[in-house]
Amino acid sequence: MRVGVADHLGWAVVVTASDEHRVVDRRRIELVEPGVAAAPIHHEGKGLTDSAAAALVAEVHASAVRATSSALDMLANDLGQQVVSMSIRALPSKFPDDIATLRSAPYESRADAVMYRRVLAGLARSRNWSLHFYNAKTVLSEAEHVLGSRTAEVLHGPRLTLGPPWTKDHRVALAATVTAGQSKSC
Repeated sequence: MRVGVADHLGWAVVVTASDEHRVVDRRRIELVEPGVAAAPIHHEGKGLTDSAAAALVAEVHASAVRATSSALDMLANDLGQQVVSMSIRALPSKFPDDIATLRSAPYESRADAVMYRRVLAGLARSRNWSLHFYNAKTVLSEAEHVLGSRTAEVLHGPRLTLGPPWTKDHRVALAATVTAGQSKSC
């Protein structure tokens, strides 16, 4: 089974597909526990000192690890088959870690999303799942290239067979599982 993730601030759409690109599971998962700030740098951290913002980020990060780990454990348990890979949106290279830098442009608007992706990546690696990164702007066309004449059936067919919701996030996550079979893992 291959897992594709289309993440947002504090939640994600997750699609699991077989080697034949058949959707076997789709779900929304929470990436942070209820009541915890979803965007500690971009929103909730504004107006805080660097040390207070760092404490908030540490709290959110710990919550994200717990919530995401629980969601991935539940997914793996529900599937009843081995997950071999997880695909997430690519992480920017050389993204800073220090709070003062993260709180300034151009990093501030992406820092929270990067935190969630780093959590997802770490949890995939800890489960010995191959990790694949995708570009959200190109993954659909890359999957179309792999699928050829099966593109409509694979990427749009689940809306007919599974019913709604089947959004662009679902298609992107599924496309990421398709391209994962074609790329090297990290």
